[in-house]
Amino acid sequence: MAICEHLLEADDPAPRTPQGCEECMAMGARWVHLRRCLDCGHIGCCDSSPNKHATAHYRAEGHPVMQSFEPGEDWKWCFVHNAMA
Repeated sequence: MAICEHLLEADDPAPRTPQGCEECMAMGARWVHLRRCLDCGHIGCCDSSPNKHATAHYRAEGHPVMQSFEPGEDWKWCFVHNAMA
């Protein structure tokens, strides 16, 4: 299976809030794992977290690719094609 164009073209922006999920920190909530948007550097919590801010960011902004922001993980996910690299 070929890698989609979104995954091939994904950038490597600096994380906007490297200490945690941008929205969870603002509201005093907890998260499980973190994801970084490869369009703008937004850090959001994963879908196992109560608020699912990484997916909410994709839905609001349309930025297609996120990457795990967990130490030792470097996988990427394309929301548009439901594809991983």
